Amino acid sequence: MSGFETSNKHPKSRRILVIDDDPDSLEILLEPLRWEGYDARGVTTEGEAHKLIESWIPHVVILDWMAQSMAGLRVLRTIRERLSHVSCVFVSENSHTEAIIEALDSGADDYIVKPFVPLELLARIRSQLRIRDLHEQLLFANERLKEMVDTDDLTNLYNMRSLYQRLEFEMERARRFGRDVCVVMMDMDYFKTVNDGHDHLFGSYVLSEVGKIIRACTRNIDIPARYGGDEFLVVLTETNHEGAVHFCERLRENIEKTTFRNGEDSIKLTASLGFAITVPGENIGPKELVRRADHALYDAKRRGRNQVSYYKPEDAGNKVVEILPPSLARKKTG
Repeated sequence: MSGFETSNKHPKSRRILVIDDDPDSLEILLEPLRWEGYDARGVTTEGEAHKLIESWIPHVVILDWMAQSMAGLRVLRTIRERLSHVSCVFVSENSHTEAIIEALDSGADDYIVKPFVPLELLARIRSQLRIRDLHEQLLFANERLKEMVDTDDLTNLYNMRSLYQRLEFEMERARRFGRDVCVVMMDMDYFKTVNDGHDHLFGSYVLSEVGKIIRACTRNIDIPARYGGDEFLVVLTETNHEGAVHFCERLRENIEKTTFRNGEDSIKLTASLGFAITVPGENIGPKELVRRADHALYDAKRRGRNQVSYYKPEDAGNKVVEILPPSLARKKTG
C-alpha cells in the first residue's frame, strides 16, 4: 500500500526524545535506545524539551512522571497540543494503579514502572512505533480514498461531486473578499467521430490526454474537472475577464495544435469554450454560474465551434444572454 511498513524503517530514522531531570536516570534510559540504533536525545528541563519538540519533532517521547523540576502531566498536555500524533510513554517508580490510570487517561500511550528491563523498554518502543506506522498508513489510505471519491478515474481531474463543493466555497470566498470567480465550460467538437472512426479505448485515451492539457494550462488555485462525457469545466479563481479570455484561447489553441496519437490511431480535434464570471453584488449560486457558462458554450458551438464565447449579464438584465466570441472579436478589430 505504502512505504510505511515498520520493518522497512531503520532505527536510525526513528527519533526518540527522553525527558528526565535526573542526569543519571536520563542516561539509563538513553543507553539501550542508542544501543538499539535509535536517534535518541535527552533533555533535563521543560524548556529544552519544548524547543526540541518543535524543531526536531520526535516520533516517541519518554518522560519521567515523577520529575521534580517539571510536572509530567503538564508536559504531556503541551506535547499533545502541538504534536497529537507523537507517542508518549511515561516511566515512573510509582507502581500504584491509580497513578497508572491517571497517566493513561491523561493521554499517555504507555506506562513503564522503574526499575525496568532494557529489553522490555525496547519492546514497548517498537510497539509504539508499529502503532504510529499503522496510524500513518490509515491517514495515507484515507487521503487516497478521498482522492478516489473526488477524482475522475479517466482524466484525474475533479468529478462533478467535488467540483460543486469547491465552486460553492470559492464563490462564497469571492463574495466575502470582493473577488471574481470564473467558470469555463469546454466541449470537444465532433467527439462522436472519435468513437465512430476508431474505438472506445482510443476515445478514452483522447479524453485522458485532454485532461493533461487542461492540467498544464491551469494554476494550482484553479479547479479543473470533467463534467461528463467529453465536457470539461474549469473554475478560475481570482481571474478577471481578460485573464479568462487568455486562458480559454490558450487552452483552445493547445488542443487545436495537438495530434492525439496512440499506436496506429491518430486524430486532430478542436474544442469550443464558453465562460461566465461572477458579478459584484449579484447573489447567485454555483449551478446558475455553471448554467451561464454552459449557455455561452452552446453559443460558441452554434457560431461554428473551435472558438470562445462569454456571458454578459450586464446587458442581459439577467434574463437574456448576449455572447461575443473574443477570438472572433480580435480578428475583426485586428
